Amino acid sequence: MSKHFSVLKNELLQSFAWQGGVLIDCTLGYGGHSLAFLESSPDTQIYAFDRDSSALALAQERLQEYASHIHFYHSAFSYAIPSLDDAILAKSRGIIADIGVSSMQLDDMHRGFGFASLNLDMRMDTRTELSAQKVLNSYSPTRLEEIFRIYGEITQSKKLTHIIVESREKKLFESCVELSELIERHFPRTSGIHPATLAFQALRIEVNDELNELRALLQSIEEAYRKGVLYNCKVGIISFHSLEDRIIKQCFKQWSKSCICAKESYKCECGNNHALGEILTKKPITPTQEEIKQNKRSRSAKLRIFALGESNE
Repeated sequence: MSKHFSVLKNELLQSFAWQGGVLIDCTLGYGGHSLAFLESSPDTQIYAFDRDSSALALAQERLQEYASHIHFYHSAFSYAIPSLDDAILAKSRGIIADIGVSSMQLDDMHRGFGFASLNLDMRMDTRTELSAQKVLNSYSPTRLEEIFRIYGEITQSKKLTHIIVESREKKLFESCVELSELIERHFPRTSGIHPATLAFQALRIEVNDELNELRALLQSIEEAYRKGVLYNCKVGIISFHSLEDRIIKQCFKQWSKSCICAKESYKCECGNNHALGEILTKKPITPTQEEIKQNKRSRSAKLRIFALGESNE
């Protein structure tokens, strides 16, 4: 098993000033974040979700000591809030999500996430049908270019698409290593980062519908608050690339607005009481140099925290 690091674990725990209660861990992974909360207060109950059955099984084993404090769900994080009863949501004092691929997934050669993998999969949930292999081998050049340009923010997306399409016409892609080596032959390594990094990111987002999953999670939190069943609760989300961080930042900004009148309005007509709470991180919290040295995959992590206020009911 690869060594597992829970990114920004201490910062998350300190920012929540955790005193116990119900915590919803939308992306359990190997359970590192949940374990930190459990260890900090014996009065902690966790509702833990993960779409990866392998991660769930490992986390259950790791957290066996706290089995009576944890409820496990094999589910995508977008369903976490809608899956829980109103009574549980009302007791919830924390919601956390780590929106990234874990070291275990990257290092598992059978999962098809890493550059050296002999597989080409990238599915977080192996019950779903769309794999990276299917995307690479069957998507139209136009759609492929769009994915690399939008999800990977790759400046040479047209060149990359042309190279991939040209290659698959000779032989369909079967492994991550084929793709990463192809990209490495045509694109230079910059700042020590593998040239296939952004392409793999784009494929992973497409395969797992990651951005829409994140939007759905945020929307479900807002809906639960407006229903009056979720309040006095901190929301902490860790993201790993600019597209995710932008969605979280814009959502939190919208949640913090008390007046939602159109900019053209001469005076407030909305009642000026629409804020869900307040942003606790004006700037995102990022890993220390010490953490990055220990786990270089943490270098792009950003943590944003929002405090939902009193019930609006």
